[in-house]
Amino acid sequence: MLQSFKLAIKSIWSNKMRSFLTMLGIIIGVASVIILVSLVNAYMSYMTESFASLGTNQITVNMVNLPSRSVSVDEMYAFYDENTESFDHMTPMVSISAIVKNGTDSMTSTSVSGVSEDYLGVKDWMLAYGRNVQYADITARHKVCVIGAYVANELYGSAEKAYGETIKVNGYAFQIVGVVEQQDDDLEEGGTDDFLFMPYSCAVKMARNANINNYTFTIRDLSAATEGKTLIEDFLYEKFKNEDLYTVTAMSEMLDSLNSMIAMVSAGLGGIAGISLLVAGVGVMNIMLVSVTERTREIGIRKALGAKRSVIMQQFVIEAAVTSSLGGVIGILLGSIATSTIGALAGLNATPTPMAVIVSFSVSVGIGLLFGYMPASRAAKLNPIDALRSE
Repeated sequence: MLQSFKLAIKSIWSNKMRSFLTMLGIIIGVASVIILVSLVNAYMSYMTESFASLGTNQITVNMVNLPSRSVSVDEMYAFYDENTESFDHMTPMVSISAIVKNGTDSMTSTSVSGVSEDYLGVKDWMLAYGRNVQYADITARHKVCVIGAYVANELYGSAEKAYGETIKVNGYAFQIVGVVEQQDDDLEEGGTDDFLFMPYSCAVKMARNANINNYTFTIRDLSAATEGKTLIEDFLYEKFKNEDLYTVTAMSEMLDSLNSMIAMVSAGLGGIAGISLLVAGVGVMNIMLVSVTERTREIGIRKALGAKRSVIMQQFVIEAAVTSSLGGVIGILLGSIATSTIGALAGLNATPTPMAVIVSFSVSVGIGLLFGYMPASRAAKLNPIDALRSE
């Protein structure tokens, strides 16, 4: 075995250019698999993290309240109170299209919402200053609000300065009773920190809409998301008797679907890149057949001196496997460097996927063994006398 390995290295080294061209297909194939799979996984991981930041424990409810069939806030709270073993928080959601102003400075991109005292719990946010919207604010329709760090910085210079000040929403004056801690690394317009929320009772009055159509629940156990969703759907069906009048969406189920799609895309791209490895295998076989033809006299001499068929076959199989393995190692190195470089340029945290590295290298070695077998078998079957006569 050791002698066959040495002979394989010697043969590869004595034909450097031909050996490199033989390896090139393997190198490209292995590198392609690693780059494509790793970059797709990095991009999808980024998407998953972005999606997860929306709250995987949340269930959103959207309804169409009709004069004849509707669900009031009190009914939703009664349902929530009956199922607190399943749900952790619940808040009505009333979105308003509004201009937020402080003096002559105004903001049009700010997300303005009417919520309950549970909203901070739903979002899992902490306050930097002040307090949250309270139940008393909702019942008395106090004109108070809580703002994000971006709004505080843009209109007042800092969260500390914003606390306790007055801000105008569509011309109505609200007192800032709280400022939420900064969520994003960078404060930007339309970002996570660009928001204002107030008691939902005030938002309903400003929106001139007596019905609240949107609610957000959080579930206590992420594994019971489907059960929580079913509870809400059953309750709403009893009220509406028409599934078209409401939509219940569990974020965790959407995330599961996204993960399934990630796996399919990654496997598909890996398979496409893997086709180049198959083409490379044909190249290895062709070169090995040429090598057998060139070394026919050598094979004849070795067989005449007593070399067994298995030894001859072993020599050529090992040579093909070593060629493919070297190509695989070079492909892994190039693929790893390219993955990190392209990932950095694209702003992704891309690292070579261990599974892609293992599978691509294993396939490259397997290709060497598989496609090297036929030339090796042909060499082993040569008649010593005919081989010695070969020129």
